[in-house]
Amino acid sequence: MTDLVFSVDVAAPAGTTWLALTDWPRQHEWMLGTDVRVASGDGRSVGSQLTAFTGLRGLGFTDTMEITAWEPPVRCTVRHLGRIVRGSGAFHVHVKGPQSSAFVWSESLELPFGPLGRLGWPVARPAFSLGVRQSLRRFARFAENYSIGGR
Repeated sequence: MTDLVFSVDVAAPAGTTWLALTDWPRQHEWMLGTDVRVASGDGRSVGSQLTAFTGLRGLGFTDTMEITAWEPPVRCTVRHLGRIVRGSGAFHVHVKGPQSSAFVWSESLELPFGPLGRLGWPVARPAFSLGVRQSLRRFARFAENYSIGGR
């Protein structure tokens, strides 16, 4: 298992950060190269399934997730069920003040492709981390300007 933790401060109340974070159909507005949709359930309860396609121009992979904990406006955890991405993930929102919060994204992942994946991870990890950090900076701006159903 590989454990990853990333965080970003957001100049928005925790409730707004939560709503922006869990607006699955709009996640592509801040997550690099990823489109998310609710595959089953309402996307806002334990047992709901989400499907995330990460890639470019049809080349990529699908990450199927099941929501395993739903505690608005604080925590959402998922279990990754796909062939490539397996393990668990968590989104946490922390109150920092009336108009500020922090978003913490953590993953505990089984590296794909067996020994080859474990061998290649030290090379891939810096690029992966760079992409996630860029996405989190984009998320902070997205959440700070978030409006339900808006653009």
